[in-house]
Amino acid sequence: MQRETQLKNWLAECYPDQTLALSFAAADADFRRYFRATFDNGDSVICMDAPPDKMSIEPYIKVQQLFQAVNVPTIYHTDVAQGFMTLQDFGHTPYLAALEHDSRPEVHKALLLEAIDELVLLQQSSKPGRLPEYDEAVLLRELQLFPDWFVAKELNKSLNFKQKQLWQQTLDVLIPVLTVQSSVYVHRDFIVRNLMLTPSRPGVLDFQDALYGPISYDLVSLLRDAFIEWNEEFVLDLVIRYWEKARAANLPVPAEFDTFYRDFEWMGVQRHLKVAGIFARLYYRDGKDKYRGEIPRFLNYLRKTARRYGALAPLYALLVELVGDEDLQTGYTF
Repeated sequence: MQRETQLKNWLAECYPDQTLALSFAAADADFRRYFRATFDNGDSVICMDAPPDKMSIEPYIKVQQLFQAVNVPTIYHTDVAQGFMTLQDFGHTPYLAALEHDSRPEVHKALLLEAIDELVLLQQSSKPGRLPEYDEAVLLRELQLFPDWFVAKELNKSLNFKQKQLWQQTLDVLIPVLTVQSSVYVHRDFIVRNLMLTPSRPGVLDFQDALYGPISYDLVSLLRDAFIEWNEEFVLDLVIRYWEKARAANLPVPAEFDTFYRDFEWMGVQRHLKVAGIFARLYYRDGKDKYRGEIPRFLNYLRKTARRYGALAPLYALLVELVGDEDLQTGYTF
């Protein structure tokens, strides 16, 4: 409540002599909250509240400037010391809501192709040296979230000697495939919850953690989502369409589609392992339970991919030992 009062006082300074109504808009998995300030004339802005003792808004400001090739919100006012920001309001309809509202495959495909077009534009604008590297150290640190949080906390288990060997074998085959991919700007959470339906083109949100790294990462984020799932044929078609668009845009994707699809799937393994750990951490460390029920979706993604590649047999064996070989129901509580 104190933060909200501070925000209202700050808004009064930003918009003197204007009356506004403040309403809650959204909350992130971290400590940020968003409010919508609506003025008497009907105009509105989004207000970010990022407690400065928990996080800084400076990365958001930096990446917003780098991501001008895509439709990111305009920044109107900032206060780094207090952790406040006012932003362009992209409206009330995230992609996830639009996709859930209309389940027709042709509607989903059309919306996702628009998102892919935006992703290609973002990747075309990439320049080295502007963002931190999404390198082997970061990839390994993220992967470690799986044993540290999913296995240790969600399953309440410790890896035994044999399981540690399987885990290390997984890392040994996975990391080289990921680190040789060409590098571009990576949003890192290019998901349908972070895309907004606007009258012109998709609005892109929540980009402050961007890095410079593997070109397949954001496509995996988009098409292997936490909250909505498509069948394999549908995803394959969209991956092919991305690859064709990327080649036409002279992006550094492999010349052979089979190679790119392998890269896409193996990048997905890294992301799925990481996200399973993050969702467990959000519950056990931060007390946020709305993501925990989606962990089984990522375990299903992992098993399906690991079964397709002989080199990932150690990962499949580990997953079978930890959670079994049957697909888990989304929302299942361990």
